[in-house]
Parts: sequence; C-alpha cells; structure tokens
Amino acid sequence: MGSECLYAELVSTMLTRPGVSWAPSADGKKNFGSNTLKTGGRIFAMHVDGRLVVKLPAHRVTELCEAGEGEPLNNGGKVMKEWLSLAPGSSSAWLALAEEALEFVRRAAA
Repeated sequence: MGSECLYAELVSTMLTRPGVSWAPSADGKKNFGSNTLKTGGRIFAMHVDGRLVVKLPAHRVTELCEAGEGEPLNNGGKVMKEWLSLAPGSSSAWLALAEEALEFVRRAAA
C-alpha cells in the first residue's frame, strides 16, 4: 500500500479521536502546514513527500533516528529536532506514532 493510502487511513482513524482535525492542502501544494492533523490548532502529524512526519520530544526523535526509523525533519535547511520524518521502510506503525505525537502535543499545550 502506498504512503498516500496509509496516510488517508491514518487521517480517517485519527479523526475519530476527540479534538482532532485535519487540514488538507487547499491548493494542491505541499507546504509545511498543509495536509496536517491538528489538535487545539497545533500540528501533530503530516504527510510530506511520501513520509509521515510527527511531532515528538527531541529525545524520542533522537531515539527513533538512532534505531534507523527516520530522521529529524529538515525544513528548508533548518533541522527541526522535535519533528521526525519517518523513513519509507520504517517498521514503526504510523498509528502508534501519530497517537504518541497527539499526546505529546496535547501535554505541551496544557
């Protein structure tokens, strides 16, 4: 199954969680902040260049990177230490990471 289908399934599942919204790309462009899952107006997951990108604590991003599951998101030359860009062949489950990201963003906003 391709990443577009995986992400569509993830969006469908996450929208059943209280307080979760989805912001599709209105103009078809894939800019930061488009095609995102949000809670309380804050992004916790998105689909970028065929990869799931999730917001997690920096130490968790480092842990997953060291395990070969992905890399910190590079947004135009700026490395974002609290954003994991999951490797295409990662064994990590998208749903589990999205739920972890959702809880992280909720706790940070509280």
